[in-house]
Amino acid sequence: MSALPLPVAAIVGVTTGHPPAVDLQTLLLDWLWRPFPIGVDVALLAAAGWYLRSVDQLDARGRHWSWWRTAAFMSGLLTVWLALCSSVATLAESSFAFHITQKLLLMVIAPPLGALGAPMTLLLQTSNRRLKTGVLRGLHSRVFGVVRHPVPVFFMYYLSMYAFFLSGAIGFAMEHMWLMDLINLGFLISAMLFWWPMVGVDPIPGGRMNSGLKIINLLVGVPLMSFLGMALMEKRTSVAAMYSLRSTHLGGAVLWIAGDAATLLAVIPIYVEWVRSDARLAKRIDARLDAGKPVPAPAPAGAGMAATLRSLRRG
Repeated sequence: MSALPLPVAAIVGVTTGHPPAVDLQTLLLDWLWRPFPIGVDVALLAAAGWYLRSVDQLDARGRHWSWWRTAAFMSGLLTVWLALCSSVATLAESSFAFHITQKLLLMVIAPPLGALGAPMTLLLQTSNRRLKTGVLRGLHSRVFGVVRHPVPVFFMYYLSMYAFFLSGAIGFAMEHMWLMDLINLGFLISAMLFWWPMVGVDPIPGGRMNSGLKIINLLVGVPLMSFLGMALMEKRTSVAAMYSLRSTHLGGAVLWIAGDAATLLAVIPIYVEWVRSDARLAKRIDARLDAGKPVPAPAPAGAGMAATLRSLRRG
């Protein structure tokens, strides 16, 4: 039986066994047209429309909303579209390197960009009292408190990739694209829960995460990404039947290099903010001492470098 034409294969979710050439035409025009990516298109357009309309509402009230927050949120939506609807998603069906690229877009790029847009803050500032009350009740609920706890989120974010890529689950999922679509959404949601407190722009139930702990959270993930990437590079069989061994090794290299680089880059702004926070605290203390005023009690563990180190020593 001859292979299906590529547009038909993309619609029905069948891997043809003949990977499309990675050229400019493929990258620009070879998009997915299955029901799932079409639904993603609709959802992303709705999210963009809501965000822009909410910003206009604030402007009408004379309240300024930073343009860079809008740019960050829109960039996050665009990144999700690239991962799930564009040629990246099409090529991910035949190239493991593009599959890894898709996962990195969903887990490392889109969530922090979306969080920088502060959508929860925008929602709370523009919603009516009933919706605002419902949102706040949900954020402070016991169930959401368990879901967003750093420990389960850490395991969902990092170790789920080990379970997916090294257990053979990826092969089964790629043969049942509806399942692969759900798994992609699961990766995206876990990454959103991971990056939300890391970015720390929106209000966080229970308090913000200490900058030191944010850095530790990211640095612990660097060797985990590296080990997974090296494990994929050293495999003697392909990670799934639709991928070649060469593509498996290339995907491992992409995960190792790009994943670690993105994680380390994320540490830089967190560290800079940490240093600035300590500098502001020292300046306030110096001002009080110069004015002959008593210095307030030390900040609780979780605020500043010194407090972070004290909390770590306490275990």
